[in-house]
Amino acid sequence: MKQIPYWLDTAPALPDRSGKDLPDEADVVVIGGGLTGLSTAYHAARKGARVVLVEKDKVGSGASGRNGSHCNPGITISPTEARKRYGMERAREIYDAFRDAVDLVEELAVKEKIDCDFHRAGRLGVAFKPQHFDAMRAKQRDLAENYGHDTVLLTKNELRAELGSDYYHGALLDPLGAALHVGKFVHGLAEAAERAGADIHERNAATGLTRTRGGFLVETMHGPIRAKQVMAATDAYTDKALPWFRKRLINVGSFIIVTEPLGEARAREIIPNGRLVVDSKNVGHYIRLTPDNRLAFGGRARFAPSDPASDVKSGDVLKREMAEIFPQLAGVRVDYVWGGMVGFSWDRIPHAGEAEGAKGLYYSMGYCGHGVQMATYMGRAVAEMMDGKPEANPLRDLGFPKVPVPFYNGTAWFLPFGGAYYKAKDRLR
Repeated sequence: MKQIPYWLDTAPALPDRSGKDLPDEADVVVIGGGLTGLSTAYHAARKGARVVLVEKDKVGSGASGRNGSHCNPGITISPTEARKRYGMERAREIYDAFRDAVDLVEELAVKEKIDCDFHRAGRLGVAFKPQHFDAMRAKQRDLAENYGHDTVLLTKNELRAELGSDYYHGALLDPLGAALHVGKFVHGLAEAAERAGADIHERNAATGLTRTRGGFLVETMHGPIRAKQVMAATDAYTDKALPWFRKRLINVGSFIIVTEPLGEARAREIIPNGRLVVDSKNVGHYIRLTPDNRLAFGGRARFAPSDPASDVKSGDVLKREMAEIFPQLAGVRVDYVWGGMVGFSWDRIPHAGEAEGAKGLYYSMGYCGHGVQMATYMGRAVAEMMDGKPEANPLRDLGFPKVPVPFYNGTAWFLPFGGAYYKAKDRLR
């Protein structure tokens, strides 16, 4: 069993971008080589900026290469909650951005010839409890009437044509949901950014950031670099070099197992139409078939950080849960298990803009599990903001609230208690 992400293991090999000489200055320094940083670098370089990206490991080694490889429209809070918070007009603008984000991923894959298996598979939101299906019925009406987004409601009987399981009580099908091979996409986006003129430096962590007259001094493992503007694109992997952001993010572990190849017939027995599946549990699962007919089965599993020992324990939990939902897969070999961290904001919505009191320091973080599409989209938005177009940011003026826990510094010691509570809620059928 491999303890590396399937998506990175099966993507084409990357060139070595470490050990290069760091220039003395740049127009834009991007900190972080995931989808947010790569998209920012790509779009800023295409505008003519001198862009240097520094990544402490390899591009895509954080959340961008460790996720479930889902690319779905749909806001991170309910459509009803969005209207209550922001009003109808603003809620619609934010919702449209989440939908447009999927389009941008598809556009970049086509434009830059990134062979990443992108296709509109459709997303099945499956109901864990009967009352969850009732909520989906209301959500379907809300999306159609207020957001111009058409979905399909499937009863428990109708769901049998979409899922080889009787575990759920119906589903809401969003036909715009897309699947892709995220490892291939992130590698292809890095190459596209370099073609646009961005200079990528791997295994060179940013270690400090200081305001200077006219910009910033970014300290890195291999020396300093001056920048007119800086993009913090680190999300759940933000370290002590950027303390302002750590106080605003709760980082949650998420874990995935991938089975042995099931073969075409068996794979289609599990998910006949190749949909992406996300369930409505509080501590839920995200499920899909891979391009080579394995089942990728992910979830929170344990409220613990990702490390080799934790990943194995979480994989054991996921394997039991997979067999509970799909009894026909009991005994199937698991070939991959891995974990990663997901960045959550306190108000469960992504945030982007300029940091308070630090003009020229930009960020986009807190994707709450919607990072594949929104990180890509917000990278483009930040490049526009840097170019003097603040209106390009659909998340403008939302602030970025601190986590309201005394002395919080980025270590979410309280997660196991919250996890136990939500797991208990799931058990109460």
